[in-house]
Amino acid sequence: MPTESDHAYPDHWEADVVLRDGATARIRPITVDDADRLVGFYEKVSDESKYYRFFAPYPHLSPKDVYRFTHHDYVDRVGLAATVGGEFIATVRYDRIDERGRPASAPADEAEVAFLVQDAHQGRGIASAMLEHIAAVARERGIRRFAAEVLPANNKMIKVFRDAGYTQKRSFEDGSVHLTLDLEPTAESLAVQRGREQRAEARSVQRLLAPRAVAVVGAGRAVGGVGRTVLRNLTGAGYTGRTYAVNRAFPASQREIDGVPAFRSVGEIVAATGEPVDLAVVAVPAEQVPEAVADCGEHGVRGLVVLTAGYAESGAAGRVRQRDLVRRARSYGMRVIGPNSFGIISTAESVRLNASLAPEAPAAGRIGLFTQSGAIGIALLSGLHGRGAGLSTFISSGNRADVSGNDFLQYWYEDADTDVALLYLESIGNPRKFTRLARRTAAVKPVVVVKGARHSGSEPPGHAVPATRIPDAAVGALLRQAGVIRVDTVTELVDAGLLLAGQPLPAGPRVAILGNSESLGLLAYDACLAEGLRPMPPLDLTTAASPADFRAALASALADSGCDAVIVTAIPWVGDNGTTESGDGEVLATALHEAAASAPAKPVAVVHVELGGLADALAAASSTRTGAPAGARPPGAAPGAPTRATPAGSTPRPRLPGDTPSASTRRIPAYPAAERAVRALSEAVKYARWRKDAAEPGKVPEYDDIDEAGAAARIDTLLGAAADTRGLTLPDADARELLAAYGIRVRPTLPAPGPDDAASAARRLRYPVALKTTAPHLRHRADLGGVRLDLADEAQLRQAYGELTELLGKPAELQPVVQAMAPRGVDTVVRAVVDPAVGAYLSFGLAGAASELLGDTAHRLVPVTERDAAEQIRSIRTAPLLFGWRGSAPVDTAALEELLLRVSRLVDDHPEVIGISLEPVVVAQRGLSVLGASVRLAPSGTHTDLGPRRLPSY
Repeated sequence: MPTESDHAYPDHWEADVVLRDGATARIRPITVDDADRLVGFYEKVSDESKYYRFFAPYPHLSPKDVYRFTHHDYVDRVGLAATVGGEFIATVRYDRIDERGRPASAPADEAEVAFLVQDAHQGRGIASAMLEHIAAVARERGIRRFAAEVLPANNKMIKVFRDAGYTQKRSFEDGSVHLTLDLEPTAESLAVQRGREQRAEARSVQRLLAPRAVAVVGAGRAVGGVGRTVLRNLTGAGYTGRTYAVNRAFPASQREIDGVPAFRSVGEIVAATGEPVDLAVVAVPAEQVPEAVADCGEHGVRGLVVLTAGYAESGAAGRVRQRDLVRRARSYGMRVIGPNSFGIISTAESVRLNASLAPEAPAAGRIGLFTQSGAIGIALLSGLHGRGAGLSTFISSGNRADVSGNDFLQYWYEDADTDVALLYLESIGNPRKFTRLARRTAAVKPVVVVKGARHSGSEPPGHAVPATRIPDAAVGALLRQAGVIRVDTVTELVDAGLLLAGQPLPAGPRVAILGNSESLGLLAYDACLAEGLRPMPPLDLTTAASPADFRAALASALADSGCDAVIVTAIPWVGDNGTTESGDGEVLATALHEAAASAPAKPVAVVHVELGGLADALAAASSTRTGAPAGARPPGAAPGAPTRATPAGSTPRPRLPGDTPSASTRRIPAYPAAERAVRALSEAVKYARWRKDAAEPGKVPEYDDIDEAGAAARIDTLLGAAADTRGLTLPDADARELLAAYGIRVRPTLPAPGPDDAASAARRLRYPVALKTTAPHLRHRADLGGVRLDLADEAQLRQAYGELTELLGKPAELQPVVQAMAPRGVDTVVRAVVDPAVGAYLSFGLAGAASELLGDTAHRLVPVTERDAAEQIRSIRTAPLLFGWRGSAPVDTAALEELLLRVSRLVDDHPEVIGISLEPVVVAQRGLSVLGASVRLAPSGTHTDLGPRRLPSY
């Protein structure tokens, strides 16, 4: 039997996980150096838990037990431990067994599994997380089933197995419950895993946003500085919890600073108050951060907001510091926002947390804002505040070494106080998970993203991310497939957020345009056409129109069943005395709001020019804030008039995901340009269409002729024989064989090293035939003369062969082949690629200039559904050529859709397949022909989104 020395330590099994309560733990293999840790762990386990584990009183581990439980071969005997602060809190192990339950080696595919969790940590979801990881390890080692013996009274462990979602059998034998789990992931086990992941990660964010006590570590003695600024902002926002100032340089006699209790360490706080600190805002120099992290971790702090700079953004030494920061924090179970963060804000009335450098906390509202840049965060906060928008939460992640946009998508998904999620991203650390979470969140509330650093080589230096090889336009297409509203600028982010937060989704693209400016109306009309909307002729109310005229026209437009949305244009109007009214925007705002409140729920946007007070009045009359905005005047109030506080109990109830804003709480966004209003409305129309389609998602079809197991075995053989461990491009014969396992038939070719060989090949294939070169520089280049088609007999073939070699080179250089002619049709190209940043995606376009020169290519994330495939072939600009353009015969698009689905299945089922190119694919009136194919394989070295849940590695 193998010994531990026979197998290297499997460091890829190490993982940080978020537990049910939002804290973190580290799961890793147990080694021979863990003897003392194991003994110490066991001593803290209750006698009852020991009895459940060993079925008998077992107060202490013998030296033989310790040796057995710390010596593993990492194949037939594996032990994993969950650790916090470097100490064990739980263990799990499996031992491979044969059909009689005796120790065994491969090919035996069953193992006995057993868990032990410290009583103080039971109920935190540790066993469930460890089951996911030990099951993944077992599958990697060829084990397909777990067997477990559990005492009937051990209800907690029985529940862990029962709720895992695996196919299982239970029986009662010899006084114990015998459980057998099939470790093949199922739809139920995946749903269980992702549900637990969502709840745990959302809880970890909630702990950061709703702390009971906050310590500012690095609050200086002198006025000013980052720490004192955050302390002042915390108290100024009216934070409802306990606040402490921490600085190791405080004299022992100092009791407070700025009215806040002062201490030299978090340990002193806990010792003096007996109360824990939940959140620490770290604002000390980088070299002092490790000491601060240890102080926080050892005294129960749950999360850190690290404002300190000098980490990965500063170079190699900073990257080392950043990895150490995350490693230290997670070892204590803490999550980290930052480093180089601007801070976090929660406007919930029960918290009122402004742990940031923003001098003024935004008003409470229903927009969640996440940004990776402090500077952009400042601009967005200012822009939203200036347009009357309130926020539920604000997060500046800085280098996002730990907590990322994915975590906040998990939180916002079920947060009843957030209706719209806005994200400024410069990098996406786990794009596969991001698209999965974005798709789920977008199904219940809009997710709007602006992507900075969009071009290759411009990733922020502080972010450790894989570089993408695909154009930014393709990335945008893949995000849109996931339901993400992708915009280009932070201005568009704000514009779209205001409309989506305050207005119902449009039922369609039909837009009514009305106002008192004919020119503005025409600009809005043209912008609608440019954005793919269907505008109605603008209704010109003339400059003599009064607010009452606007109210009547808007009410009429909203009542029209042929209208899905309304754009109102407004300029200063002529009053009764013949003078221009430019400062009475409050009156117009009231009129528009009254019309919208009394009409069917349809989106309304206002475009205004030099109309004083209109935007402010629209925000004041009905803003994205949950109460009256601070300092806002009631409609019609004179400037400088006193404002009224929101009456108690008047805050609107939290809107549940998918709710339409009630008439009394609809917010009408105002825009200074028609193009901006129309662009925001266009994004809302596209999102509403996606959401309607997402309610009935397509399916990934099953095909009876797919040989998944055969393909997997062939891939293993090919990779095992490869000299280059980085991967290989398959020879034609192997590529054809692998594709055939998934029902993809490549039209055969025969080599033609000489004219006689070409003639012999043609006789075997039957005329007419094609003569093609396969040299890399001439492949698919008919324009260079490397392809001769419709050769009807041997004479034509020999003549073409002579011309080919005379024009382009010797046969050894050209590598000519002969192929039977395919039915005439439209030449297309199908490719699948595994991109390091995006994951697996499928591309389709017409072969030649359309895709290569004009970039007319459609992309979809793998796995592709039936609906995705149908939309993909119809989304390219040259799609009419497939459907009978100018009287030509339509081609067999159903066969093309099936080909896309089969290629998608092959890549999705086998992550070792990192590239497929089918070119050309000739689609005829009936059927299609794949004339050329290449396949590239590489060992699967990346974690897919189907593995056990884990935090990104540092």
